[in-house]
Amino acid sequence: MKTDALTRSDFVPATRTGSAHQISRPSLSYWQDAWVRLKNNRQALASLFIVGALFLFTVLGPYIWTQSPARQSLAEISQPPTLGLRALVVDGAQTIAPKAVLSASLETLAAPHTRGVALQWKPIEGAQGYALYRNEVEPSERLDFGLPLAELKGAAQLTYQDRLNLEPKTYFYTVVPVSQGEEIGSRAVTLEVDVQLALQENEAQSYVAEAKIGEEIRLPAHPFGTDYLGRDMLARIIAGARVSLSIGFFAPIIYIFLGVLIGGLAGYLGGRVDMVLMRLTDLVIALPFLLFMILFRIAFGVGPGESGIIPMVVALVALSWTSSARLVRGQILQLRESEYVQAARLLGAKTGYLLLRHLVPNTIGVILVYLTFAIPSTIFTEAFLSFIGMGVVPPTPSWGSLSDDGIKTFLTYPHEFIVPAVFISITVLAFNLLGDGLRDALDPKMRGRE
Repeated sequence: MKTDALTRSDFVPATRTGSAHQISRPSLSYWQDAWVRLKNNRQALASLFIVGALFLFTVLGPYIWTQSPARQSLAEISQPPTLGLRALVVDGAQTIAPKAVLSASLETLAAPHTRGVALQWKPIEGAQGYALYRNEVEPSERLDFGLPLAELKGAAQLTYQDRLNLEPKTYFYTVVPVSQGEEIGSRAVTLEVDVQLALQENEAQSYVAEAKIGEEIRLPAHPFGTDYLGRDMLARIIAGARVSLSIGFFAPIIYIFLGVLIGGLAGYLGGRVDMVLMRLTDLVIALPFLLFMILFRIAFGVGPGESGIIPMVVALVALSWTSSARLVRGQILQLRESEYVQAARLLGAKTGYLLLRHLVPNTIGVILVYLTFAIPSTIFTEAFLSFIGMGVVPPTPSWGSLSDDGIKTFLTYPHEFIVPAVFISITVLAFNLLGDGLRDALDPKMRGRE
């Protein structure tokens, strides 16, 4: 059979053109790929920014907001959030000034302020005495006059000075004539009074050095209000963040490290060591946390009403490492039979080298995810213990102790409880969402699916 002879033109070099030779996706390392997937998770990325903002708030807050968390001001007790009130400087010994009976039925004798509201009214025909009331809302047709202030016997008593727990707000004063021991509500006279915040001269000079009687001064702003001792809530939230977040970060790092050590040894060595360490883990899991928290407080000599930060951290470390130990043990059991571990063992690698160089680094993703869930759990535990008086107690601020203080006055001054509770909720939610995002980003099974 005759075939055509091959020539040089039949041999043409192959070219590398075409989509088959193009790289559709650049090669990424494990952590680069995890970061790309984390950025695509909007909830996790927003939570990461919130966590970063909390760090900046805790570290830089005292340098930006310079008000002292321990400074008390009796003139600003339980003030709602404000950007700065104006206060009148007055004489603390001010009394009712003598003045003729006014033509109006009920008037104030001087500018009303929180140090005293001086009232005067003209005689009401047929009255044998007067009853004086104060209310924060205008009296209704049902004659709900409010808080009884005084019962003045004798028709000649036509003045009164109110000094009872006045606050800078609007009050409604009502004078009711009394005849033969009975009040005549239909002839009552009501006056609306706007009460201004007032400070004595020595108190005002702690804000403005040259403040004098009769002047108005501006007080510092309180964006989150003040507490029951007149302390700035924002300053105490910043100081409390340092305590709560410090416990929330350092305690998990310590007990997770302990859990990684125990779980790593149990998973790699196996046999009798694994049995002993796991039975110890089961024993610690069965111990009641609150009971041992009380025992640690007694052992450290912490009495009632004293902060127990050190006993609380010791209890958290001693009783919270079990979950991380069991998690790491399970990971090590899967990895110890891997080819690279067997090769390193054949080359003479020691147990410590294998754990630190090969096994533990390959569980770092799982440990990191567990850490993001352990931090909010610890923060919540600290808040709970402080709330029931077994953790951080006043005057040391923490978010839990601030919530404990605020719940006592929640019905009248809700901001004292809501502010620290919101910070606790935002922090716990941010870390939980970040943990969910990290769990998805660090899952090796998710690589290459985008």
